[in-house]
Amino acid sequence: MTPLDGTDVLFADLDGVIYKGEDAVPFAVEALTKSSATTRVAYITNNASRTPESVAEHLRELGLTLDATDVVTSPQAAVRILATLVPAGATILVVGGEGLIREVEGAGFRVTDSANDNPAAVIQGFAPTVGWVHLAEASFALHTGIPWVATNTDWTIPVARGVAPGNGTLVSAVHLAVGRLPVFAGKPERAIFDYAAERFDAHNALVVGDRLDTDILGANRAGMRSALVLTGIDGPKQVLAATEDHQPTYILGDLRELEQPYPEAHVTDKNGTTVVTVGKSVVSMTGNVVKATKKGNNPLDLLRAGATAIYRSGLRIYGLDVDPAIYS
Repeated sequence: MTPLDGTDVLFADLDGVIYKGEDAVPFAVEALTKSSATTRVAYITNNASRTPESVAEHLRELGLTLDATDVVTSPQAAVRILATLVPAGATILVVGGEGLIREVEGAGFRVTDSANDNPAAVIQGFAPTVGWVHLAEASFALHTGIPWVATNTDWTIPVARGVAPGNGTLVSAVHLAVGRLPVFAGKPERAIFDYAAERFDAHNALVVGDRLDTDILGANRAGMRSALVLTGIDGPKQVLAATEDHQPTYILGDLRELEQPYPEAHVTDKNGTTVVTVGKSVVSMTGNVVKATKKGNNPLDLLRAGATAIYRSGLRIYGLDVDPAIYS
């Protein structure tokens, strides 16, 4: 079976999965175009700096076919939460970019960037232009005890030049100043996944992402199947170190594998040794020692076998002696 078999909606992350900066991830556009012929594809992102239409336009420029209504953003989920915390039409201090401002205004709230306007709440999301002045205004307002909603906690974001600080670093700065945390709407919280499932009437969704701590953790919390694609933030070492709630259903090298049969892991336990075979790769685990017994011809199968052995053991990675061949 392929990861897409039985899937009614594919929720694809953006940064690190479809593109890095302005450039497409290799094979991503072609693979999603092919998948969309048989499966509904929606795009789910923690990026709060852009509107759904600007996200859709970027994806169209890369070669995908979609409308803005196919995009689910953390600002949409955040504003949904905000509406339960403050009166309709209230003044909201917004820290973030156009994508967040548009959603707040579209929900009928009045937007301000100053604590002097006595806002009823603060909503915070990432934008490259957010600086000390904006964080300070949020801090001033939050010292009055008003509600605080944040779009997401991503510590990093993948861009064309490498890995850069994400919204989590900005939220942390305000947190240190005010001594409390916001309500979070985006991945890995359930709010954005529940919102997406409701919008697309998804009953057997597959979430594809490049981060264990947002995409995979969030999918697991929402009871959705997940696929980690190794084209963005997290790599083989992180896969092997994943705790139970961060473990993906599938491990993919790139999005072409969505349409390919996913190899089954065959497990045997004998005399205190666990042996896992995936394809032509074999990994054995005795006590805390994890060895590549047979490398096979596909490094990804070796990683899958190693992950299966470690996940089944319930042991934490820092107590294990893992053969470097498994994650190289």
